[in-house]
Amino acid sequence: MLKMSVNSHDFKIGSDRALKNEKLQKALRYTTDRFRARRRSAVAGVENWEDLRSQAREIKEETISNLDKYLELLEENVLKVGGLVHWARDADEANRVILGIALKAGAKSVVKSKSMATEEIELNHALNQAGIEAVETDLGEYIIQLAKETPSHIIAPAIHKSKEDISKLFAEKLNIPYYTEPEDLTKVARERLRQKFLTADMGVSGVNFGVAETGTIVIVENEGNARLTTSLPRVHVALMGIEKVIPRFGDLAVFLSILARSATGQKMSSYVSLITGPKRPGEKDGPEEFHLVLLDNGRSNILASDETKESLYCIRCGACLNICPVYRTVGGHSYGWVYSGPIGAIISPQLLGLDKAPDLPFASSLCGACKDVCPLKIDIPKVLLELRKRVIEEKAGAKRVGERKLEKLGIVLWRLAMEHTWAYSLLLTIAYYGQRLWIRGRGNEGKSLPLAFLQWTRNRELPTIAKKPFRKRWKEMRSE
Repeated sequence: MLKMSVNSHDFKIGSDRALKNEKLQKALRYTTDRFRARRRSAVAGVENWEDLRSQAREIKEETISNLDKYLELLEENVLKVGGLVHWARDADEANRVILGIALKAGAKSVVKSKSMATEEIELNHALNQAGIEAVETDLGEYIIQLAKETPSHIIAPAIHKSKEDISKLFAEKLNIPYYTEPEDLTKVARERLRQKFLTADMGVSGVNFGVAETGTIVIVENEGNARLTTSLPRVHVALMGIEKVIPRFGDLAVFLSILARSATGQKMSSYVSLITGPKRPGEKDGPEEFHLVLLDNGRSNILASDETKESLYCIRCGACLNICPVYRTVGGHSYGWVYSGPIGAIISPQLLGLDKAPDLPFASSLCGACKDVCPLKIDIPKVLLELRKRVIEEKAGAKRVGERKLEKLGIVLWRLAMEHTWAYSLLLTIAYYGQRLWIRGRGNEGKSLPLAFLQWTRNRELPTIAKKPFRKRWKEMRSE
């Protein structure tokens, strides 16, 4: 049974560590600032940008509401063009299916293009356990594979690594000189990977979109590695989350218009591959076998909830990560799994279970920037609040009666203070004199609060409360 490497319950520990890493902070600011600037420029040149967003959301709403219908149509049309379709309920089943295809083909080596879904099921581990070499061919994925790490960003897996980090890594792992120029490092990677492409027995890719109407899978990239992965080996396996299906070929134009602009600030990605089955008789390029693996792995559970099913609208552009003040400060590894940032905070707990990732719904300031920038207008703050509610309800069920009563009393007192001026003034007076126990001996800096309030002041100073509340000072100013 697959044991996922989940550490999302340690978000607080991971974020504390990230906050102390100055090199990480610099790398995060530099790359996310660059992505944001490019996106602003790309979007500004599209007069009907908001219309495209609305249209894309409508298509997704239709698709997710009729997901069974469109998945069956996709399967039907993939079979018509000579492909094979496999259904996988979870990560274990997906790995068994892909491993079975590899063993049947006698594969000794597999090349992989960038795919978050294969990261999700830990496919590399499954293949390596069976004695099959799996090589990542996207440069960022290749770097983190050499480093034995997980992606730190949905579209820029090695965002956390500097040029010096990569130079040192290549020198150690590839037995080459310590190169200082990116061009030299890229050349080395290209030379090593070309040989892998030429000798691989099987190629594995992800899927950006699966067109139900034609049985076509669409792969969007900027390096060309996916095109080589899907055309050179004899067998091509595409792993697709079931939410990636779209109804019609004409819908593709809408999503291609918003994906690249939202992700990297490009009008169009460098390579857009449309793959419809294996190669036909007489064709020179393409695989002899094409397999499409449709992955559920918890997505049906998300679909069943009216409050959270719009999580499945995500097209993995990464725009919400680039805008999020939390992600931009702590990076992707703090989230503990393959999906990070705001989208990771809502889909990881749903795919893994709230018990495995209870802290992630709280890894947000609820500023709403992620919703504003999302090309599908996913209301991430709303979903976060729903998941927070579920976490609190689960915790409440485990609390002792005394704890629940104390919590209710605190809420009643707080409501009383907010509804009555006299109660609010009394609360401030008590707080003013009570804070003296925690005021530092110098200046007006506040100490961390005790007991139940400790978490709030663990990473921030407590602002001191003035002796005269604002209302009283305002009244005195008015009288003067």
